[in-house]
Formats: sequence, C-alpha cells, structure tokens
Amino acid sequence: MAARTFILVGFIALAVLAWSFLWQSEVAMSTMSGASPLAGLMRIMMQPHATGPYLAATAAMWVVMMIAMMTPAVLPVVLVFWRLERGGTARHVRDGALFGSSYLVVWCLLGGIMALLQWGLQRSDLLHPHLLEVGPIFAAWLAIGAGIYQGTALKARCLSHCQSPVGFLMSHWKPGAVGALRMGIAHGVYCVGCCWALMLLMFAGGVMSVGVMLAVSGFILLERLLPARLWATKLPSVLLIGWGVFKLVV
Repeated sequence: MAARTFILVGFIALAVLAWSFLWQSEVAMSTMSGASPLAGLMRIMMQPHATGPYLAATAAMWVVMMIAMMTPAVLPVVLVFWRLERGGTARHVRDGALFGSSYLVVWCLLGGIMALLQWGLQRSDLLHPHLLEVGPIFAAWLAIGAGIYQGTALKARCLSHCQSPVGFLMSHWKPGAVGALRMGIAHGVYCVGCCWALMLLMFAGGVMSVGVMLAVSGFILLERLLPARLWATKLPSVLLIGWGVFKLVV
C-alpha cells in the first residue's frame, strides 16, 4: 500500500510541476522580457527558422503539456489496473507504474508530432505571436474538423476503450512488466485516436494558453468519466461545428 501511494503521489507531483511550468511559460510568453532561462526558451520558440533549437524547445514544451493534460486521465486506469492484478507485491506495484508511464510516453510522442506541426504553421506565418494561435478562419475550420471527428465511428470505438478501463484491461491483459508496457502503449494509442482532433484546438485558442489547456484536458477527462450516452459525444460535436460555422459567417 505504501508503494502504491508513493507512485500515485509521484504521478500527481509530476502533473502539478508540469502545470506550474506551463503557467510560468504563459507569463513569460506574454511578457517576452527578462533574462531567465524560461524567457530565453520562449524567445527560441519565436524563431522557427533556427530549426534545431526551435524544434527542441517546442517539443520539450509539448511533452510537458502532454504530461500535464493526460496524467489526470491515466491515474484512474492505474488504480483499476492495481485492483485487477492480484497480489500486493512490489512487482504488481511496478507493473501499474509501467502501465501509466508507457501510456504517457505515447502522448509525449504525439507531442513531438504537434511540435513539427507547430513549426510548419509558424514557418508559414499562420501562428500569431501572442500565445501562438491561428487566425479566426483557420480556428473555425479546426473547430469544425474536431466536431466532425467527434461524430465518427473511429472516435466512438476509441472512446469506448477509454471509457471502460475494466473492459480494456480484461480484453488486453498481458502479465508481467512487458505486458504492462504493452497495455499502456495500447491504451495510449486508443486515447490518442480518441482525442487527437481535440488537441488541434490548442492552435485555435493559443498553444501557450493555460486556460485552453485546462479546457481541453477537462473535456477529455469528462469524456472518460461520464456514462457512454448519446449526448456525451454528439452534443460536443454539434457545439464545435456550430461554433465553427458561426465564426465563419460573422
């Protein structure tokens, strides 16, 4: 029990540190002043033509974002993992930690892809300097695209795996450390398949906006926890498409 508590506290502390870093980064991006390492990092992220340093800084930022946003989503599944795996030995506790860690690794890989996308948008002058956001027309199309994806069969299939941790673990169970890693990766892939379009909304509201990050991560967490009913997916789809169309016509 003590080992499990230690690991849970470790995951929570990691998320808290990540959110704190993101909040300080938003402040640094807004002011773009000072000689602190964080201010220097923000200035590097405004220089996409310096490809190497830019991609390193941007990828690091997206990795921190993924850890902050997705750690709350995986912790309930880790708890279910421990309840399903019989025994309370250090090996069982380790396997739960490996499951959660490999899940986050998948999201960090998506963060690397998002960094490349951000680089392309910034090189094309499609991201505004303030908090790194696209223009209103582009943002509207991102919302429409996310709304359309919300209503697809692929979204529903991936979401079903995310909404039922017990069902996922029972159907994908593999014993041992390697099994825990493989299950964590598989669960991460399903969750990326469920939420990648929502992550693109970060470009609509501002990549460095902590408020947008909280809204997206909160929605993702609610999607997991709410009952799998029609309104849980269809209503957000209608709202996103409606908002996007509204922004296009006004």
